[in-house]
Order: sequence, then C-alpha cells, then structure tokens
Amino acid sequence: MPLFRGFKDPLWVFLLFGGLLFGIAATQDDPRIIRVTEGDVQRIVEQWQQQMRRDPTAAERASLINQFIRDQAYYQEALALKLDAGDTIVKRRLIQKLSFLTKDLVGTETPDEATLRAFHAKHQDNYRTPEQFSFSHIYFSADRPAESPAQRAEVLAAKAVEDPSLDGDPFMLQRKYARRSTREIGDLFGRAFAKNLAELPVQEDWQGPLRSAFGWHAVQLVNREPASPLAFDQVREKVIVDWKQEQRKRANDAYLENLLATYSIQLPAGVQRTDQP
Repeated sequence: MPLFRGFKDPLWVFLLFGGLLFGIAATQDDPRIIRVTEGDVQRIVEQWQQQMRRDPTAAERASLINQFIRDQAYYQEALALKLDAGDTIVKRRLIQKLSFLTKDLVGTETPDEATLRAFHAKHQDNYRTPEQFSFSHIYFSADRPAESPAQRAEVLAAKAVEDPSLDGDPFMLQRKYARRSTREIGDLFGRAFAKNLAELPVQEDWQGPLRSAFGWHAVQLVNREPASPLAFDQVREKVIVDWKQEQRKRANDAYLENLLATYSIQLPAGVQRTDQP
C-alpha cells in the first residue's frame, strides 16, 4: 500500500516531508561528526552483494565503510563550501528526487467499470487502429553512377504497368508490404517516404518516384485501410494504465500549483509567465 495513499492534499505531504527532513537535519548537532548507522552499514553491504554476488570479507567490509566515511567527509565539506550552489547537475538531481517523492501522491487502485468506460469514451482517439497501407515498390540505389535514380524510377513507374517483370536494384528488405502503419513504414524507409506514400491514391498504376533513406522507389499502392476505433474490451488494460497516469498527472499538477502558491515569484519588467494572461 503506497505510503501517502491516505493523504489527499499534496501540499500537506510536501510539508510533512519538509518537517521530517528538517528534523533529521536538526539531530545532526555537530556538522563535523560523521555518524555511520547500522542502516548505513546494511545498505553498503547489500550494494556489495548485489554487484559481487557474494558477501564481503571482513577486510572488504572495513574498506567499504572507510570509503563511505571518506565520501561523507567530501560531501560535508562540499556543502560547507557551497559547491552545490549553481550546479545544474546537482539542481536537476534534487528536482528529480523530489519528483519521485510526489509520484505516489495518489492511490493506484483500479477504478470501477463505469469510470473506465467513461474514460475510454472521452479519449477514444487514443484507442484506434492506425491507418494501414499495402504496397509494392521497386528500388533504385542512389549510389549508382548511371542516370539519375529518380529518373529511372519515374520511367519505371510508367512502364511497370505494362511489364511487371521490370526490376530495380537489389534491396535488403521486402518487395511487398501488407497492412503497415505510417509509423512502421517510417521506421523502415524514413518519415518522408511514409508521409509521401500516405498522400498517394490507391491505384494499380505505379507511382513515384519516392525518396527513402535508401534511395528512390517506384511505388504501387494497392490498399489503404482507414483508422478504426477499438472497443473497450479490446483495450481495457491500456485504459487502466492511461487512467492511472492521468490521475498521477493531476495530483502532480495540484502539488506544483500549491507549492508555487507558497512562493513570491518576481520577474523582470515586461516578462510574463507562459501560463499568465
């Protein structure tokens, strides 16, 4: 069960964490003391076991503890010298750690069926089969020094209807593709090829030439299947995942809004925040 499931106000959770961290810091009465706890030793040993797949020897255990003490000394000295100030990497890491703490601000129980079905209906554009294309192509390498591959592909596109035995250059992939989405086609041939292919009419005649990541192609687009909605039962598990993700986003947005409300934000004259009128 998530630690903060019972807390509805994200700001309250933030203040609780701040209080705990402040309390822990307050117990460090002398910054020149490096206190190694049993918990520290256990974590050090467990990390060793995970990496080495065995228990450390007594000498290795002592060496690990000494390294931990040296690291703590460097860390405390770096903080005392304010070496963390203005460090973008340190700043991003702290932001990341706080974002991890806020990810569990909302429970992850699966909602009732009515809630899921309403979510599916509201976001139906996210639950559709993509438009799919079936086509053949004849490839011409851009590396051949003869006439332009684009010109050859254009000529071949005109002749291929009369002589389907015409062939181009050897090609490492398939000659024919059935029911492929623009994303799949783009992964194979490049985005520009997929975009241009999607704009062609379905017909028996060969068309082109189209440029791909490999060269030029004469293309015969034989079928186009439009996108179609998927029934709730077909995507129920994905709907659950998406619903939970939206709830987390809402909680994080509320947390950030409440957090910013505790600050006075000062901007240069004439500069406005993007979410301000």
